[in-house]
Amino acid sequence: MYQVAPESKPLRSGRSGIAIRAISFVALMVLISRLLFAASPGDAIITDQNAVANRNKPERMDWLQDAGFGMFIHWSVDCQLGGDISHVVADADNKVLDWYFHELPKTLDPTQCDPTHWMDLARLAGMRYAVFTTKHHNGFCWWDTSTTDYNVMKTPYARDVVKMFTDAARRAGLAVGIYYSPDDFYFLYRHGLPVTRPAPAMDAATEASFKDLIRTQTRELMTRYGTIDLLFIDGSPKEPCRDEGWNCNPNLLVTRGALTTPEQHLPGRALPGAWEANVTMGIQWPYKPTGEVYKSSSKLLEILVETRAKGGALLLNVGPMPNGELPPEQEGRLRDMALWHAFNGECIHDTRPWIITNEENIWFTRRKETPVEDATIYAIITGVDNWERGQRRTITIRSAKVTDRTRITFLGQNEKTLEYQPSADPSTKWRQTSQGLEISAMRTLRFTTSGNYANPMVLKLEHVQPAMVPPAVDTENALTNSNGGATLKGRLVDLGKVHEVKVGFEYQEYLGFTEALYNDQWSRTPMKQLSSPGDFHAEINGLKPGKTYRYRAIVVHPKITMRGEFQQVGPILPQKNEKTKEQGGRQ
Repeated sequence: MYQVAPESKPLRSGRSGIAIRAISFVALMVLISRLLFAASPGDAIITDQNAVANRNKPERMDWLQDAGFGMFIHWSVDCQLGGDISHVVADADNKVLDWYFHELPKTLDPTQCDPTHWMDLARLAGMRYAVFTTKHHNGFCWWDTSTTDYNVMKTPYARDVVKMFTDAARRAGLAVGIYYSPDDFYFLYRHGLPVTRPAPAMDAATEASFKDLIRTQTRELMTRYGTIDLLFIDGSPKEPCRDEGWNCNPNLLVTRGALTTPEQHLPGRALPGAWEANVTMGIQWPYKPTGEVYKSSSKLLEILVETRAKGGALLLNVGPMPNGELPPEQEGRLRDMALWHAFNGECIHDTRPWIITNEENIWFTRRKETPVEDATIYAIITGVDNWERGQRRTITIRSAKVTDRTRITFLGQNEKTLEYQPSADPSTKWRQTSQGLEISAMRTLRFTTSGNYANPMVLKLEHVQPAMVPPAVDTENALTNSNGGATLKGRLVDLGKVHEVKVGFEYQEYLGFTEALYNDQWSRTPMKQLSSPGDFHAEINGLKPGKTYRYRAIVVHPKITMRGEFQQVGPILPQKNEKTKEQGGRQ
């Protein structure tokens, strides 16, 4: 956590005359590369297994890393029901399918649909692109397609929503993205095949017709609505859609289908190149009228910050209501994020990872145009606990050190005045100590009437250098044991230029695909000391039988704690004595 400490020595503002000890840049970059970008065989990143061919141009992938933040819009004919989009009808019987495909479209009439309002909110919140579900797995098309009668033009609304969306996005200055699912429940239904995922086996003629449908629909989307900038392919087969998209537009950026796109989770560390996380505001992709559990705007901003610190872009989802409006809870969060972005947006756009992603609750991004050895970085302080206006706090950063050109400011503040307190000195001050770079900063902005504000605070550090060579650790595959526990495994890759470090693991019960992002509570194994790279392990027992656990290796360096990638182990086996008792009870 950031530290609050008394100031026993004068702190400097402006230029510093502190002598700097140089670190070999070549050696540093080799180790940084290993830390940030070397994936181990055990990395538990969900990567698109169909992304075998990436024809994305390098400049388009760079654009995604620069943009950093986009809006995802999940909407389909079954928004009227409030259930899971498309999946609600998978494995249903024929009576339900008949009603779903023939009766439900008759009541779709989103009279308050206003993509211009959606896009204005997206732009206000700092998003630079938007992606709309033109067709989800159920096969319902939001455009005037010639390929099927299961489309919006056959409903009471009878307006081409894809055109409305693409026009609105361009007016707002946003890049235009479309989501397309090759899966098609309506196609399966019409061909007398089970409506399920993955799609059942088809004969050669049916499969050829299916792939032709995918190509034709993709071509319609790519050629009728101006330039489409991004394509998110969700389902199978991806190849006909992906290849047709690139054939129509060689500059098309395909995210899912060509890049890593973790869904409802973030990777444990920075990933190489461009990648895109897609996350919901609540627990469901479409509108959920009852029982929705929304993340706070502070939590959503923390997810955005972590994504950017790890080099990815965040595609944050909204789900319009049946009438076309966004739920008030979603709009409210976007507006709160817009307030934060107005003052702090600089720290999430046109950035790349720093030598480390974070020092506990302080996350870092780096201006992409600044080299690591003379960097402009942003220290983004999350988990802020009632930092009052006019209060000065001390933050210690261990991964960066000052130069004679260093300048540090509180992002968004003028560093000169504090409202109603003309004698106050709100300028940011700093000094280099044996414990790290000590920064004294005062919060002056009043974001709310009460003055309370729990969203991330950002410090901008210009012309700083790495103060250390970070250690590196990999998480490796674990094994369950017969004692109601597991053997966790890891590997220390680099000590980070010290003689000894401590290693161990953090673990938590895996609550589920969607719920994992809500769980910030971790248990830690006893730590072991290592003086050289190599394998290590730890036994954990007393776990819940039948449950799956998430874990990650950690290395504690004298200056910093670093973590490896997330892995899962489970389901946990019952203890031997419990199993014996159960068997005895059945005899």
